[in-house]
Amino acid sequence: MNELQIQDFWNRNPCGDMQVGGLQGRSGDYERFFSDYDRFRYTKEKHILGCLDGMCLSGKRVLEIGLGQGADSEQIIRRGARWSGLDLTSESVQRVRTRLSLRKLPYESLEQGSALRMPFEDNTFDLVFSHGVLHHVPDIETAQREINRVLKPGGELVIMVYAKWSLNYLFSIAVVRRLGLLLLHTANIDREGMIGRHLANARAVGIWNYLRLENFVHRNTDGPLNPYSKVYDTRMVVEDFPDFRATRSYKRFMHAPPLRVSWLPLDTVLGWHLWVHLTPVRPLQTRKQSS
Repeated sequence: MNELQIQDFWNRNPCGDMQVGGLQGRSGDYERFFSDYDRFRYTKEKHILGCLDGMCLSGKRVLEIGLGQGADSEQIIRRGARWSGLDLTSESVQRVRTRLSLRKLPYESLEQGSALRMPFEDNTFDLVFSHGVLHHVPDIETAQREINRVLKPGGELVIMVYAKWSLNYLFSIAVVRRLGLLLLHTANIDREGMIGRHLANARAVGIWNYLRLENFVHRNTDGPLNPYSKVYDTRMVVEDFPDFRATRSYKRFMHAPPLRVSWLPLDTVLGWHLWVHLTPVRPLQTRKQSS
């Protein structure tokens, strides 16, 4: 797995695009698309706005890593932050630049680049925020070292990563979806769409290899073509972010398709989104020292 494969996937499949029918489905009407997307996002994941409110963003220099459609970027700016953004893909950068221009929102910097080598000076940001992105970075140790470098002393990193101890991972992905795919494959049943793509994947690499959980999880978080994902608990975050100390963690968002579970009041226990707040504990690693 390498960063070019991940970049290519997200360039072709901008995060959240098809959840609301895609930008092209609206004939390139950005304003309509952004409004529809934001309505969908904050209805389905209404906890995000409350989590942002709890981060005391006003007046802070904030770097957001991984931008998607820019919905959270806009919310961060509207909460008074001096925002900068970084995304691996040109598609996301172009969409976010269009959003901020349409809505006349100020920002400091918007860059296409890698979290493994960020185009920012040492000690630049008060806070680094990344929602649903760093679990797609195989070389997470280098990424967290770069985050440590661009954070000011006393700064904070806030991340959302997929939760290992969640109903989605432990039951929906590990049991329901694997069993369903095995039955379809064994019965030699053809399907179209997403299930058809899973069946094609299984035939290409072998059903038992595809069903190995360490392989299956990649294809069952952001679509059957997604090249890489990782699930975390707080202990694993601490292990993968050795330059940081976790100060707070919590879960949100009941999500376990194909099961309809959003009504269950168990998101703080079995939620799919693990939020972790971290502070640097090791001396700044400058790029020259770490290269």
